[in-house]
Amino acid sequence: DPAGKQLVAWHAAAALGLRTYRLAADLLPAPIAELENFTRLVQREMALRPFAIYLDAFESEKTPAGEGHLAPLGRFVARCNCVILVDTQDLRPGLGGVALDVPKPTPAEQRAAWEEALGEEAGAAPARLAGQFRLDLPTLRQVAREALAAPAGEEQPLEQRLWRACLQKTRPRLESLAQRLEPKATWDDIVLPAAELDLLRQLAAQVGNRNRVYEEWGFADKRSRGLGINALFAGESGTGKTMAAEVLAGELGLNLYRIDLSAVVSKYIGETEKNLRRLFDAAEDGGALLFFDEADALFGKRSEVKDSHDRYANIEVNYLLQRIEAYTGLAILATNMKSALDSAFLRRLRFIVEFKPHGELERRAIWERIFPPETRTEGLDAVRLGKLTLNGGAINNVAMNAAFLAARDGSAVTMRQVLAAARTEFQKLGRPINEADFRWTAPLEVPA
Repeated sequence: DPAGKQLVAWHAAAALGLRTYRLAADLLPAPIAELENFTRLVQREMALRPFAIYLDAFESEKTPAGEGHLAPLGRFVARCNCVILVDTQDLRPGLGGVALDVPKPTPAEQRAAWEEALGEEAGAAPARLAGQFRLDLPTLRQVAREALAAPAGEEQPLEQRLWRACLQKTRPRLESLAQRLEPKATWDDIVLPAAELDLLRQLAAQVGNRNRVYEEWGFADKRSRGLGINALFAGESGTGKTMAAEVLAGELGLNLYRIDLSAVVSKYIGETEKNLRRLFDAAEDGGALLFFDEADALFGKRSEVKDSHDRYANIEVNYLLQRIEAYTGLAILATNMKSALDSAFLRRLRFIVEFKPHGELERRAIWERIFPPETRTEGLDAVRLGKLTLNGGAINNVAMNAAFLAARDGSAVTMRQVLAAARTEFQKLGRPINEADFRWTAPLEVPA
């Protein structure tokens, strides 16, 4: 936890009566003569006014080029007779001194910090925030201060302001690896059988109650892996998998990211694993729902090793198996080829939701709610439209095309336009067309 390490270093130096100056490790001069001169200058300044140096090698370790900058670090620490606090990602042998691991605060510690920062206005917010987000203490206190200092007339409740601020702070830098989707679908929009709908509600409830089960009920003390919540959405295209992910993101108040496989998968050996590590690490702070669409491209079955390509392809799958189990956030895999997934993934998945082709009653329900309230419709027969064997995605295409036909005609959306759009959709899908199904005669009006 970089912010936590800086806080610990500042308190340690302050206890010794020292000011602290931060220096990036990659700014240390590499030539030995220049480094010796720099060390003498630092020791002279310390003799005049004692201070501590905070050497930040954490950022240098993130890039392969940074390894070259770490060699002067060891020489400087060995030759400079002063108080030095070194920030590294992993323990580096040869530096000497005292090693201290500074992880991010546990959920229990975060909850206590929220309660302290919010005071009497805390309410139920600390438990909910600590169960979802992994913030360092400086960021946590900053969020609490800004939320409490909201301008007069702010109508949003404190808990909602805190949640919104946490989402902004934990918004991962995934623009190059994933596409952020704005969740717009709600529970009223999605049409699924009762069993599958119940699984989705269970999934949402588990995310909301993670802190209680893992921390208060002790499950986190007995397990170091498998604490993330993940699910597989399997089914044909257009059966509602992406909409279900939107519903969950909206219900849980999370940012929804659809993984861009073209940016993640690389033909160069080892690059795919690096991209996946960046992806999961950036999303670890808890404000994102990762949605792997067409997941069989990444999570496919391992094959028999016949050449080096097979070996490295299997390494990618093995890495994914380990990373998906260690990931503590919410990840959803979607595929229309469940049989193509490696069987080892199925054991690591908490939920598997089957999205089957819609039946007639479900299609009728979709037709009844497919048009927005602002769209003027006239005489639509949901019962007849429900007999057309189309999935939800295809029904959405038909509704959109029918709306454009109505806009062209300057009229309300009618059955004639919907059936014309449905006929076009059947042609696009290559399905046999029975002209009687798409013929429409307006019913005669019986005079009173």
